[in-house]
Amino acid sequence: MGFSTVRQIDGFRACLLFISFFITALLMLAIGSLFAVPELTDIWKSLKSEEMRFALRLSLITGSASTVLVMLFALPIGYTLSRFEFRGKRLVKTICDLPVAFPELVLGLCLLMLFGNTFVGKLFQLMGLNFVFTRQGVVVAQFFTALPYAIRIMKSTFDYISPRLEFVSRSLGYTQFETVRHVTLPLAKNGLTAATVISFARCIGTFGTVLILAGGSHMQTEVLPTALYLNISYGNMGMALTSGMVLVVVSFIAIFIFEKADVSL
Repeated sequence: MGFSTVRQIDGFRACLLFISFFITALLMLAIGSLFAVPELTDIWKSLKSEEMRFALRLSLITGSASTVLVMLFALPIGYTLSRFEFRGKRLVKTICDLPVAFPELVLGLCLLMLFGNTFVGKLFQLMGLNFVFTRQGVVVAQFFTALPYAIRIMKSTFDYISPRLEFVSRSLGYTQFETVRHVTLPLAKNGLTAATVISFARCIGTFGTVLILAGGSHMQTEVLPTALYLNISYGNMGMALTSGMVLVVVSFIAIFIFEKADVSL
């Protein structure tokens, strides 16, 4: 390797590093500006307000419920897409991934049309479940927004686990369910952790889907992103910025745990 080649490689490496650090610095400045603008007294006052405590409590309750539901469905769907070959598999995978590409507002509109005055909506209403402009709708909106991410993580996790270990277990007389329970799931614990954390963060941060399906009623269906939106509309920047800070902190913790789990999408 000649001297000129080495210089070209160093130049190429320096260019890539510059781009990486430049974009990272811009993001840090953008996020830091959110924390730099308000005064601590305003933040503390906003955190103690009845509206903020309601939004935070509702976000945690609905986010936790949605995350449990997401994982209950993402785990079997991810395993199915990873291990089984069947007709229509590509279609199922495409449809499951579709909400990732959808704007949240479009997904919310689809859910509003489905659970509104239709056969499906009336069927759920007979069971005592009304998802339109209710807190139950918040959970449904968060569920359908976060589910595709959890499915992708679980499928990727199962893809990395060698099927040979499951074959050995089956050859020793264990059923497929016992094999999944005692062999596959313990090996997938990092993926389970990552999918749970990312799902919770997506549920907490869901805005457009919640706004369309559950509405943005003050202290009725008001989760943290809705509180941010409503307070910007009212011109109450202290409350809006505090809502944004809480969401950033939740997202940072989620990404940190996700990186520690070392699972790729």
